[in-house]
Amino acid sequence: MRKSLLLVVASMLALMLALAGCGSEQGSNSTEKEDKKYVIGATQILEHPSLDAAFKGFKKALEDEGFKEGENVEYDFQNAQNDQSNAQTIANNFVGDKVDLIFANSTPSALSALNATKEIPIVFTSVTDPVGAGLVKALDEPGENITGTSDTHPEAISNTVNFMIDEVGIKKIGIVYNSGEQNSVVQVKEVEKIAKDKGAEVVTASVATSAEVKQAAESLVGRVDAIYMPTDNTVVSAIEALIGIANEKDIPLFAGDLDSMERGAVAASGFNYEDLGYQTGLMAAQILKGEKKPSELDIEYPKDFTLVINKEAAEKQGIEVKEEWSEIGKFLE
Repeated sequence: MRKSLLLVVASMLALMLALAGCGSEQGSNSTEKEDKKYVIGATQILEHPSLDAAFKGFKKALEDEGFKEGENVEYDFQNAQNDQSNAQTIANNFVGDKVDLIFANSTPSALSALNATKEIPIVFTSVTDPVGAGLVKALDEPGENITGTSDTHPEAISNTVNFMIDEVGIKKIGIVYNSGEQNSVVQVKEVEKIAKDKGAEVVTASVATSAEVKQAAESLVGRVDAIYMPTDNTVVSAIEALIGIANEKDIPLFAGDLDSMERGAVAASGFNYEDLGYQTGLMAAQILKGEKKPSELDIEYPKDFTLVINKEAAEKQGIEVKEEWSEIGKFLE
């Protein structure tokens, strides 16, 4: 009888110790989660106003969600200097460093990140065609470890091209682009489709490096009425060369993003890249908090866009500005 009683007491003590141990372990895990410092690898294909703005918005969203730089999150920012091999090396290094999340800012950066890891969460932005680039199967079918935002509103390109043809009277549209950038190829095809439907013509000039942009633009002189510049990383990095030709030869330059328009293009239909980066940051916050997996977050588009017209650039490039254009867009202030 006494032996049985001792066994019962021993069993109860063992159970109490086990429960105490579990409680201690749970508390430890909770504390570890609260005290965890996250490392985010941020990879960007090159320095560019739109990409820089997207990264700024991304960090702002995370800060608003409780991830404060210098306190519980650290950013390892790497610029690939418009070199795909550099982008791959950066992504591989992030995997080797076991970062908690990769922020991929541009199509080449996102492709490099996905090529480097199928486990670390990847959140991308500034990607024109995530499906065509092979990053995801569909906009509502992100990968197991990848999701993000596209920088092409479904109507943005058509809005600008329609303005060029219907309001400015452009019949021949020249496009300078890098055929090696998949996002640019998609945009060129879209412009060609819209132009064909409206009876206009598209003349293209392909480049491989930013050093070739000026020569490509010069090759269009006398052959086109205007130039449309897509959100092409190679071309945008040499936008001053395009603007120089546009101003000198009275060939109006239209752009695929608002930042480029502000630098001297006539008009663009776009959105604020900082806002897009903020959208992307909110997605990353859900992943870091454990609320969502990348596969549970559909690809998002910019929430809104508008046509913006640069009066000063228009006058420099031989366009007579009509005040009634304020009814279909807004003038740059």
